[in-house]
Amino acid sequence: MSDDEKFTKLTIREIVLRGTIIAIIITIPSIVAFVLTWIILDDLIYAFILGAMVYFFAMIISLKISKKFLVKK
Repeated sequence: MSDDEKFTKLTIREIVLRGTIIAIIITIPSIVAFVLTWIILDDLIYAFILGAMVYFFAMIISLKISKKFLVKK
């Protein structure tokens, strides 16, 4: 059995569900960091910078999570 035969195709529902999970992993932390920084420091520029940093960090983490847990075997 080759490596290609081990993997089965995902249904549309599974693709949408897994995509939604990844989107939540990426967006929620960055929005929370942005809002909390804006409220605490009362500075929009710092809030934007910190929110962007958290966003890119979450993208890296979600890539590792999607490769590990969200692939159907």
